[in-house]
Amino acid sequence: MEQVNLALEPLRIFLIQLGEFLPKLILAIVILIAGWLLAKSVRFVMVRGLKAVNFNVLADRAGIDNFLKQGGIKSDTVGILGVLAYWFVILATLMVTFNGLGLAYVTELVGQVLLFIPKVIVAVLILAFGAYFARFVSTTLTTYLRNVGLEDATMLGRITFYAIMVFVVLIALDQMSIGGDIIRLSFLILLSGAVLAAALAFGIGGQKSAAELLEKWRPRKTGGKGRG
Repeated sequence: MEQVNLALEPLRIFLIQLGEFLPKLILAIVILIAGWLLAKSVRFVMVRGLKAVNFNVLADRAGIDNFLKQGGIKSDTVGILGVLAYWFVILATLMVTFNGLGLAYVTELVGQVLLFIPKVIVAVLILAFGAYFARFVSTTLTTYLRNVGLEDATMLGRITFYAIMVFVVLIALDQMSIGGDIIRLSFLILLSGAVLAAALAFGIGGQKSAAELLEKWRPRKTGGKGRG
C-alpha cells in the first residue's frame, strides 16, 4: 500500500498544482477577453474623438496622410493613433494577465513596451501639428515674399517648410528617447541656421518695402526762398 501511495504521489502533486492553476488560468482568459473588448472600444472612441475635433482634417492638410499613402500605408493618421491606443490597452491587459499568472519576467518585458507606446502617440501628434505649422509658415512666407516682388519666394518657402520639418522630426525622435544628446545638439544647430535664414529672407524681401517707406517719410525740400 505504501508503494502505491509513493507511485501516486507525483500524480497527486500534479493535480494539486493543476487545481491551484486552473482558477488563475480561467481568470486570465476572462481578463484577456475583457481587455480585448475594452481595446476595441478605446480605439473606436479615439478615432471618433479625433474626427470630432477635425484632427483628420489637420493631418490631411499637413500632408501626413498623403505621405503615408505614398509609403504604401493604407491607414491614415487617425487610424494609426487608434491602433496605437488599441495596442496600449492590449499590452496593459497582457501585463495584468501575466502578473496574475506569476510570470514576472514577461510582465516586466511587456511593461517596457507599454511605456513606449504613449511616447509614440505623442510623437505622432507632434509630427501632425508640426507639419501643419510648417506648411502654414511656408505658405505665409511665400505669399509675403511674392507680394514684395522677390523672385525666389517659392524656393524660400520650401526651404522654410523643410527646415521646420527637420526640427519637428528631431523633437519627435527626442520624445521617443532616440538619439539623446546628438539629437538635441543637432536641433540647436539647425535652429540657429533656420533663424538666420529666415532673418535673411525677410531682410532681402523687405528691402523694397523699406526703401519705399523711407522715401515716403523723408522730408520734402521746399522751393526757392521767398522774396524779401
